[in-house]
Amino acid sequence: MFDKILIANRGEIALRVHRACKEMGISTVAVHSQADANAMHVRLADESVCIGPPQASKSYLHIPSIIAAAEITGAQAIHPGYGFLSENARFAEIVEKHGLVFIGPKPEHIRLMGDKITAKRAAAEAGIPVVPGSDGGVSTDEEARKVAKKIGYPVLIKAAAGGGGRGMKVARTPEALSEALATARAEARAAFGDDSVYIEKYLERPRHIEIQIVADSHGNVVHLGERDCSLQRRHQKIWEEAPSPALNPEQRAKIGETTAKAIAKLGYLGVGTVEYLYEDGKFYFIEMNTRLQVEHPVTEMITGVDLVREQIRIADGAPLSFSQADVTFEGCAIECRINAENPQTFTPSPGQITDYHPPGGLGVRLDSAIYAGYKIPPYYDSLIGKLIVHGRDRTEALMRLRRSLDEMVVNGVDTTIPLFQRLAVEPEIANGDYHIHWLEQFLKANG
Repeated sequence: MFDKILIANRGEIALRVHRACKEMGISTVAVHSQADANAMHVRLADESVCIGPPQASKSYLHIPSIIAAAEITGAQAIHPGYGFLSENARFAEIVEKHGLVFIGPKPEHIRLMGDKITAKRAAAEAGIPVVPGSDGGVSTDEEARKVAKKIGYPVLIKAAAGGGGRGMKVARTPEALSEALATARAEARAAFGDDSVYIEKYLERPRHIEIQIVADSHGNVVHLGERDCSLQRRHQKIWEEAPSPALNPEQRAKIGETTAKAIAKLGYLGVGTVEYLYEDGKFYFIEMNTRLQVEHPVTEMITGVDLVREQIRIADGAPLSFSQADVTFEGCAIECRINAENPQTFTPSPGQITDYHPPGGLGVRLDSAIYAGYKIPPYYDSLIGKLIVHGRDRTEALMRLRRSLDEMVVNGVDTTIPLFQRLAVEPEIANGDYHIHWLEQFLKANG
């Protein structure tokens, strides 16, 4: 097993990886920007290295500095967390070329799934159902019109290299198609340096269902059930739960087995998440994330599997510590992504936290790296914590969530806690009757 791992990330995920390492007897190296000198993961790590100024492009995304930090500290492996360089195939290759282990999938799989067009094609070839749409990218408006006419309106234009909802536009009529294409291409070019787009059928009321898989180098592939991530704002997930209130055990087993078999065909290594849209009893592949997901704790809560621990073991060449037959699903878990943002305008709210009190009690987990006196920098994502609750059933989990949200105190900055307090008592959410457009409609109607 590794003696020392460098954590190439920040915030709550850096702390999450650090904790797993310490429980495995592995020393940790924290890297940080100048803005994060007092961050919790830096304080707790065995060693720390400043890798640059506050701007992410000059620190957390600066590959030479991260490699240098690993070499000077004698780290044997690098865990990328999520975001930043976690799905950068070139970074994974560079890590390996320097004699280090990248704790993640093979570079070729990161590259394959990083392009939404090739990912969709690979998924279809592996036996995964896909959304009707173009076979590849569409380069002209005329080509787009032909595809849209064939699959029927409304259609969704998506950036091939996209993510996070950028480069994604809906066209409900032929007249709206050209403008939507131009806008999507411009956004994709600005965000990803690639204006390639493709077209899919737009589903009106789907749920966002994703399957967590784990694969080792010994040919074992296991699925850990699904997460329902349908509550989204601007295509960004804010509330996730497992299991989905929309699926029954038979559907869960079928889509899980289908996904695991497909991933085995790819020869995939490590943890990954295959994401689907689900409507009228049918699943449609959207994309695969070749990394640890932000929402991985809800899966851990209902299965008892430590996904970060498995990542590290797999990267070290060990087989999975469990089989598919060992996996059981106990109760219900819900996660709320708490951001330092205004709960109504969603304007980021960096600044100093004056008072902080985390909720506690049975079945409550808070993944966060903040503390009283911590100054939230303005340079990074506004996520400051993930509140995860577990109950014997969904009703108990919701009651526990409401109680935990009322207990949680974060003063000095705005947070989205009030938004979740509203959502946690909404009848439609309590009934599990929501879809990926529900939150946008709710916010528009209720302010």
